Amino acid sequence: MHHWGVLSLYLLFIGSCLCQYKPTWESIDSRPLPEWFDQAKFGIFIHWGVFSVPSYGSEWFWWYWQGQKYPSYVNFMEQNYPPGFTYADFASQFHAELFDPVEWVDIFASSGAKYIVLTTKHHEGFTMWDSKYSWNWNAMAVGPKRDLVDEIATALRKHSDLRLGLYHSLFEWFNPLYRADANNFYKTNVFPTSKTLPELYEIVNKFKPDVLWSDGDGDAPDTYWNSTGFLAWLYNESPVRDTVVTNDRWGYGSICKHGGYYTCSDRYNPGHLLKHKWENCMTIDQRSWGYRREAKLSDFLTTEQLIGSLVETVSCGGNMLLNVGPTHDGRIIPIFEERLRQIGQWLNVNGEAIYNSSAWRVQNDTATPGVWYTSNPKQNAIYAIFLSWPTDGYIVLNDPIVSASKTQVVLLGYKSVSWQSMNPTGLKVHLPQLAPSQMPCSWAWTLRLTGAM
Repeated sequence: MHHWGVLSLYLLFIGSCLCQYKPTWESIDSRPLPEWFDQAKFGIFIHWGVFSVPSYGSEWFWWYWQGQKYPSYVNFMEQNYPPGFTYADFASQFHAELFDPVEWVDIFASSGAKYIVLTTKHHEGFTMWDSKYSWNWNAMAVGPKRDLVDEIATALRKHSDLRLGLYHSLFEWFNPLYRADANNFYKTNVFPTSKTLPELYEIVNKFKPDVLWSDGDGDAPDTYWNSTGFLAWLYNESPVRDTVVTNDRWGYGSICKHGGYYTCSDRYNPGHLLKHKWENCMTIDQRSWGYRREAKLSDFLTTEQLIGSLVETVSCGGNMLLNVGPTHDGRIIPIFEERLRQIGQWLNVNGEAIYNSSAWRVQNDTATPGVWYTSNPKQNAIYAIFLSWPTDGYIVLNDPIVSASKTQVVLLGYKSVSWQSMNPTGLKVHLPQLAPSQMPCSWAWTLRLTGAM
């Protein structure tokens, strides 16, 4: 009798856990962010879809061509395609014939990223998986004739270090069901109930992502999308309820205000510590998220710039989600691959200052520009990451409080270095004279201080 009493109490407890979150923002926003996300610090964004076929201008190609009728897009189509060619005709040219998901995952893993976020459906409405709700506008029915999301998810799961994230656009520019609801000022909700929400349940149940990256609210409120109702299910009952992390793009007015972590705007990098977990989603190609054939070398951020952004982002409490745009045939072009592998080389040396780190009491040094701090309280360590190697052989760190008997300073990838304290706080670190081939890494360097405050 006693055992049954314990069991019934346990079942009651489990039952109450399943309905822990109510479909209100107050309840949804009270959910603690799963720890893994803050520890991960670095992810890869992948914008791939039918827009990768014209690969001109932007992943917003269809909207700029036919929604806004931008002259450069209209001229591009008139000069290169026959009269009457529609955006839908691009899908049959999206073959992905050179796509190798194992090779992709190798590149992502080598970058040091801990999660990826793949576009399962952009605002064009084309689903990259075999969806029951996309009416022949999907990668299984036309183009590749493959479930591309499933192939990437399968390859990814063989890498224990990488977690799967899925991007999904709530709205679709030219879907007649969406247009009808918009014309009714969102008083009807045919589109979300017949398309958006069924897709969201489908990708979560089928692919079990650890990140669900929502986008594209179409200026419709979260009540139109039933965002809180869906998120309550996601957090209470879904197969990923314990691990899943979501962003803040769940309806007009929710960005930077509601959801698991904040994105606030594309390429968001505030340069100071925020109270709420945030993510800087940004692109290697400064002008586009999708692949552009007309891109010039100067359009791509350098490895130095990318590592600088990563360091600044992590120092201020954020994660960096770095975007690549694959080609329509399924390649990640060499310049993207090089950037990712070089970031990985840097993280191999300096990763302890990034992964599992916490923001320190100061973000950037108050005396020496280009120095950013992180900390690891469990290791009793403060990290000072400097973005340029000083010419005079030393660097001044103004903010740490040091002790002559306790403080030790190590250049990561090298060894201990000498230093002297300054008044009233701070220290002068003497850097070794190293030939380029002796440097522990390129692009930026890290000093680990232990026994300091």
